[in-house]
Amino acid sequence: MKNTVIASVLLASVSSAASAQSSVTLYGIVDTDIRYVTNTNKNGDSSIGMGNGGLAESRFGVKGAEDLGQGLSTIFQLENRFYANSGQLDSAKPFWNTAFVGVRSKQWGELTIGRQSTTLISIVSQAYASNPWVPFSNVFLPEVIMVGGDRTSNLVKYTLRAADLYGQASYALGGVAGHSGYGSQTAVGVGWFPGAVRIAGGYAVIHDSTNGAPAQIWTAGGSYTWNTTQFHAGYFQSRLSSNFMSYQNGPYSEQALSAIKYLDFSSRRMMSLGVTQSVGPALHLAFNYWRTWQTGKTEKQDGTASQFQLLADYYLSKRTDVYLEGDYGLYRQDLIGTTLAGLSSGGAPAKSTQLGVTVGIRHSF
Repeated sequence: MKNTVIASVLLASVSSAASAQSSVTLYGIVDTDIRYVTNTNKNGDSSIGMGNGGLAESRFGVKGAEDLGQGLSTIFQLENRFYANSGQLDSAKPFWNTAFVGVRSKQWGELTIGRQSTTLISIVSQAYASNPWVPFSNVFLPEVIMVGGDRTSNLVKYTLRAADLYGQASYALGGVAGHSGYGSQTAVGVGWFPGAVRIAGGYAVIHDSTNGAPAQIWTAGGSYTWNTTQFHAGYFQSRLSSNFMSYQNGPYSEQALSAIKYLDFSSRRMMSLGVTQSVGPALHLAFNYWRTWQTGKTEKQDGTASQFQLLADYYLSKRTDVYLEGDYGLYRQDLIGTTLAGLSSGGAPAKSTQLGVTVGIRHSF
């Protein structure tokens, strides 16, 4: 009897140790491109140079999980962004652009805390992002600009998946003494992903870090996959309070906000359309179109933009691909001079048109 009890205790101990498994993964991307862009200044001059990633900004990171048993696990992720062309860190982002820890349950979803992707970018990237196999492309991502960037600091985020339904809610703490709402962000998103059809939408309100003024963002869209072809469409709208000036939790410095003329508008709307075609296991072809309407804080700040992109991406192996991208933009009124394509596009359009061509190579590990 005594031996039986001892054996049972040892077996339980071994089982407990086996269940408490942990894993840590080092991963990253090195992406370098050469980009040609027209009308980069008022003289209409063109530029050609090496960029900081045409498809994906270079990065390295570490992520891991520990099995706590009974369907629970602890998860974490740390990720740094850098420029492969110069070896420099991305000065517009913190050293760890992603840094969070959390708990995941097979039944009750996932709770994460720290600097991490926003609810709106999660919704768009899963349902109707341009170039969905990337998703987006680092050199040309207007929809990321429209949802207020891809990362937020001080963020508490809850994600739940139930069959074909997906839901996420998040809150970023502002941390301003005496004004708990200043610098905060509240967001919700829902999605329905039954298979070939993917439909989702989300809403966020961001409060100014110095006076609490709100900025509101809506987005909704979907995609449909037929054999090797995917069609996607999305709608985005931002409304900005007249005294909104800064958001310290977000990804954009005051200089970056100026580059995208974020403080010029009271309303900015965008429609996106695109189609992606897979040709065998190695080649992806894509066409994307964005149309933007801006209602300025003054009549002189009204504007419109039409942007087009063609992209071909060929995988030499499972981890290495080469790509060729071309984009063309038509800008009117106040949207001339706006870095609307993305902060890595290689220069804001100084005139009403701009042509860009990018060629690059990317390796992931």
